[in-house]
Amino acid sequence: MKSSSIAHLVACVALALSISPGARAGEKTLMHCFAWTPIKDATPADWQAFYQASDALPTKIKGVMKVWYGKLQSPLTQISIEQMDSATGQKFRAGEAVTVPVKRLAREYGMCMEMASPDVLKAYAQDPYHKTWVEAYSKVRVEGTTTYNILGQ
Repeated sequence: MKSSSIAHLVACVALALSISPGARAGEKTLMHCFAWTPIKDATPADWQAFYQASDALPTKIKGVMKVWYGKLQSPLTQISIEQMDSATGQKFRAGEAVTVPVKRLAREYGMCMEMASPDVLKAYAQDPYHKTWVEAYSKVRVEGTTTYNILGQ
């Protein structure tokens, strides 16, 4: 193979790698992710409204680049403390063993939003469209979520 052919091949491979999804690893974007427990009697119309509102997020809120949502492959378990009086709370915060009623919540659905930066997350909650989206979201989920953010390095 001629050196010019090898150089051409190397240039093509470099270009392909630079535009491939794997080349994006390490970007300084933020992934805002959360999992939730679905409302058992949410209607197909409720879910459709949620999907439509979620799909519109990148066009409605500046800096929201992409959204993913769906049923989790493996549900997450969230333990909810039903009630804790102040004396028990003090013992718990001090690291002592306590006995309290708990409830197990299965987080069966999840969503991630890729955002251009951490500042977008701050602005997102204040955006007027966020209220519209929350109205649709609240019809398909039990109150409360398991939320985390991943900051690209």
